Amino acid sequence: MISLIQRVTQASVRVDGETVGAIGPGLLALVAVEPGDGEAQAQRMAERLLGYRVFPDAAGKMNRALADTGGGLLLVSQFTLAADTTRGMRPSFTSAAAPAEGERWFNRLVEICRARHPRVEIGRFGAHMEVALVNDGPVTFWLRA
Repeated sequence: MISLIQRVTQASVRVDGETVGAIGPGLLALVAVEPGDGEAQAQRMAERLLGYRVFPDAAGKMNRALADTGGGLLLVSQFTLAADTTRGMRPSFTSAAAPAEGERWFNRLVEICRARHPRVEIGRFGAHMEVALVNDGPVTFWLRA
């Protein structure tokens, strides 16, 4: 499982002109499921999303996690993160999970995060989404579980 996280002051997802998820300060996480991912990867990714220290402490150091700040978490499925871009001029998606498997484990990640954190919003799996964000920093990290 891969996640590209961005510390944001705000982020939202729209589908067909309707806002389906929005947060204020917190993390936007674009998430891809890879073949073979399962419960262990979903649990580990949730742990990393909620515990990764990317928010400043009183001294301005990145020493606080989302769980410490109470900020929002916006989870958006994005299979393109798992693309193989090593050859040619067009990405291959054979390294991404099949849609049904991707949806299953993305939804499981959402369940785990919602059980552990009070503010979790999501996009819509498989939909064409418009994601808007204000990156804070900018602070962006690529995580793998």
